Amino acid sequence: MVVSGLFSHGNSIAPLISSYAKVGDFKSAHKLFDKSPLRRVDSWNAMIIAYSKTEFPVEVVNIYNQMVLEGVKPDSSTFTVALKACTILQDFEKGEEIWEKVVECGYENDVFVGSSVLNLYAKCGKMDKAGAVFEKMQRRDVVCWTTMITGFVQSGKGREAVDLYRRMQREGMVGDGVVMLGLMQASANIADTKLGSSVHGYMIRRALPMDVNILTSLVDMYAKNGELETATCVFQKMPSRNTVTWSALISGYAQNGFAVNALQLLIEMQLLGFTPDVASLVSALLACSDVGSLRLGRSIHGYAARNIIMDQVLSTGLIDMYAKCGLISCARSIYDRISSKDLICWNTIIACYGIHGQGREALTLFQKMKDEIEPDHATFAALLSALSHSGLVEEGRHWFDVMVNKYKIKPSEKHYACSVDLLARAGEVEEAKDLITSMETKPGLAVWVALLSGCHKHKKFSIGELAANRVLEFIPENTGTFVLVANFFAAAKMWDKAASVRKLMKMTGMTKVPGYSAVEVNGRLHAFLMDDTSHPQYEQIMGLLCNLENEMKAMGYVPKTDFVLQNLEEDVKVKMLGIHSERLAIAFGFLNTAPGTRLLITKNLRVCGDCHEVTKFISVIVKRDIIVRDVKRFHHFKDGTCSCGDYW
Repeated sequence: MVVSGLFSHGNSIAPLISSYAKVGDFKSAHKLFDKSPLRRVDSWNAMIIAYSKTEFPVEVVNIYNQMVLEGVKPDSSTFTVALKACTILQDFEKGEEIWEKVVECGYENDVFVGSSVLNLYAKCGKMDKAGAVFEKMQRRDVVCWTTMITGFVQSGKGREAVDLYRRMQREGMVGDGVVMLGLMQASANIADTKLGSSVHGYMIRRALPMDVNILTSLVDMYAKNGELETATCVFQKMPSRNTVTWSALISGYAQNGFAVNALQLLIEMQLLGFTPDVASLVSALLACSDVGSLRLGRSIHGYAARNIIMDQVLSTGLIDMYAKCGLISCARSIYDRISSKDLICWNTIIACYGIHGQGREALTLFQKMKDEIEPDHATFAALLSALSHSGLVEEGRHWFDVMVNKYKIKPSEKHYACSVDLLARAGEVEEAKDLITSMETKPGLAVWVALLSGCHKHKKFSIGELAANRVLEFIPENTGTFVLVANFFAAAKMWDKAASVRKLMKMTGMTKVPGYSAVEVNGRLHAFLMDDTSHPQYEQIMGLLCNLENEMKAMGYVPKTDFVLQNLEEDVKVKMLGIHSERLAIAFGFLNTAPGTRLLITKNLRVCGDCHEVTKFISVIVKRDIIVRDVKRFHHFKDGTCSCGDYW
C-alpha cells in the first residue's frame, strides 16, 4: 500500500487499522492512525471500535474528544460506541455532552444511538430522562424496549416495568429472554407471584432457552414471593447450579422466617463443593439473627474473616447478627472498625441500639452521623423507633419536626407509625390520635396497630375501641394483628366482640400462631410452647419453676392475672401464667448451663407483662443476666431491673 501510493489516498486505512487491532497489535494500529495523511470518520471509528472491543472505555472517550477537537463530524457508529464507553465508566456528565452532540448532528432518531443513550440513562438511574428519549424515538426495536424494562427493574420500579411490557405487547413486539429475566425480577420486587408464574409459563410454551441465569432468577422470584416449595422444585430440577443459585434459595428461606432451612442449605452447599459468597453468608447471618443462634453466627464470622474480604455489606450483616443475638458490644466493635461507613451501616447501628432500649446512644450516633452524611427517610424511621423504645417523647417530637422542616423529608407511613407508637406507648394516646388525624394521606394498618397497642397497654378503652375497629376494616393478613384486637376487647371485658374477632379468624381460615420461646444451649436451640410437656426434662423444669415461684412470693410477687385474656376463674389464670413458654425456656437454661452464664431467650410474640415482672424477680434470685428478645425489642434483666423500664 505504501509503495503503490494507496496509503496516501486513505481509502484503505480504516480496514488496515481494524486488522492490526484484531490481532492485538495496538502499537502498529495507533502508529498507522497517527501517520495517516487523511483521517476520515471511518479511520476514527476504527480506532474507537478497536478500543471498545478490548474494553478500554477511557481510550474510547479520549479518541472521541480528540476527533471532535479536530473538527471531524461523528457518525452513528461513533456516537453508539462513545455512549457505551460512558455507560461502562458511569460518566453521566460526559454522556449528556455526547447526547447534545448527537442532537446537533441530527442522529437523535437513529435506533442504535437511541438504544445506547437509553442504556446510559438506565444504568445511571436516570429513568425520567430515559423515558423522555424513549417517547420521542420514531422507531424502537426490541433492544430499546428491553433496555427500558430492565432499567425500571434496576431502579426499583417494578410496576412501571410491567406496564411498559404490556404496552410493548400491544404494539406487536415479542419479548426475548432478557425481557423475561427483567419481568421475573420485577415480579420479585413487587411481590406479584401471579405475574412471575405467567412469565415462567410463557417461557415454557415458547420453548425459550432457560440457562442457569434464567433458572436462578426463577428460584429468586418464587423464594422472594414466599413460594418456597415451588422455588425448591425449580432448584432441584436445575441441570447445573452456581453459587448465586444457592444464595437465592438460602436468602428466600431466611427472609421468609425459615432460618433452620437456610442454615441447613448453607452447610449442604459447602458439602457439594460450592464456596459461599457474600450474599449467602449475609442471608445465613440473617437466619442466625432470627433464631438467636450466636454460636453459628460466630462460626460464620470466623469463616468470613478467613476466606472473604470484609466489605460494608458483610460487616453490616455481622453488626445486625451480633445485636440481635444480644451482644450489642460486639456489634459496636465491628461498627467501629469499618473505615468508610455508608448510610445503611449508620442506619443499622442506630436501629440496633434502638431495639436494645438504648435510645440515648442511638441519638448520640445520629448526631455524629448527620455531621458526616445526610440522613435519609430510613435513618429517621430507625431513630424514631429507638426513641420510642426508650420513652424519649420530647426528643421524638423534636426530631420528627426537624425531619419535616429542616431535611424536607415527607413523613411516610413508617414515620407516622413510629411517632404514634412513641406517643401511645408513653400513654399520650390522645396526642397520638391527633397526629393520625393530621396525616395528609389515609392512615394505614401499621398506624392504627401502633395506636391500639398503646391503648391496650394503658387501658385507654374508648380510643382503643376506635383503633380496633379501624384495624378490622383492613382485614389484616397477619394473625398476630387479629390476636391483638381480640386481646384488646378481652382486656376491656368486651367478651362478645373478642369472640366475634376469633370467629372472624376461623371464617377466614386463620389460626392463632402459638407463642414459643427458644434458648440456645451448647450450640443447639431448644424451643418451648406454653405448658409444653413433651420435653424430656419437663419434670425438672416444673420443679425448678415451683421453687422459684415460692421464693418470688416471699419477695412480694403477686401474679398479674390481667394478662390472661380469657374469662376464667382467678386460680385458673394463676396456673396458666405459671406455664408460659418464657418461664419454661428460662428454667431449662438454668438447668443446663453453668452458674453465672448469661441466658438469651428468643420469643416469637410480645413478652407477657406478668412474665416480664417474673423475670425481674428471677434475675435477683439466681444472680444471672437474662436477655429476652421478643418480636419488638430486647429486654435486659439484671438485679431485679429491666433495661426497657416501663416501655416494654
